Amino acid sequence: MLLPDDLAPAIFVDRPNRFLIQARQGDRILACHCPDPGRLQELLLPGAELWIRPSASPQRKTEATVWLVRAPSGTLVSLYSALPNRFVGGLLRERRLPGYEGFTLIRAEVPWQHHRFDFLLESPRNRPYYLEVKSVTFVADGVARFPDAVTDRGKRHAFTLATLRKQGLEAGIVFICQRADAVAFRPMWDRDPAFARTLGAAADAGVDIHCFTTRVTRRKITLLQEIPVNLDPE
Repeated sequence: MLLPDDLAPAIFVDRPNRFLIQARQGDRILACHCPDPGRLQELLLPGAELWIRPSASPQRKTEATVWLVRAPSGTLVSLYSALPNRFVGGLLRERRLPGYEGFTLIRAEVPWQHHRFDFLLESPRNRPYYLEVKSVTFVADGVARFPDAVTDRGKRHAFTLATLRKQGLEAGIVFICQRADAVAFRPMWDRDPAFARTLGAAADAGVDIHCFTTRVTRRKITLLQEIPVNLDPE
């Protein structure tokens, strides 16, 4: 999947709040939107290389949006939290998402009671299949972890998908690691134990849990491989 062709380099300076990054471009300090609300403390280090996209509207409060950051390891990481949803949507339409080649995409942004899920599919058994996509940016010692900060919304999604599964419907969660350097996935037990427990309960209820790594360049994001998922308590 191609990324916007107007991404420009910048240098990280500061992060006054979750959604605002100050970046240096030449002799200017730009106010940039940060689309990833996670802590990102391991990525947003002073002097880190960023790739930002200028705001299309002069009415916006920020001058640009941060899309990419280079990790200390040298790996480019996408911070654009909406990208995995678009990326997976394209793979589903083309039937190229591993494990889901036999599924048919029915529609996106599907309401169910008081919730909304990313995709409704039809399984090879001709049954409704609800799929939720999550973005992962944190990797330590080769292990991708989610969430980087407490996610009540993610916990509700996992709980509701487990409820759907218990009612005889089919469901899954796909974690997209927006970087290439992970070899396994675990929930972040120390930062959000409630989500970690709920994810494990969802898997026990029959919800499919997958994690895929990607290769990110300033030009595109491509699928690499599925990596093992370990939901055991820590």
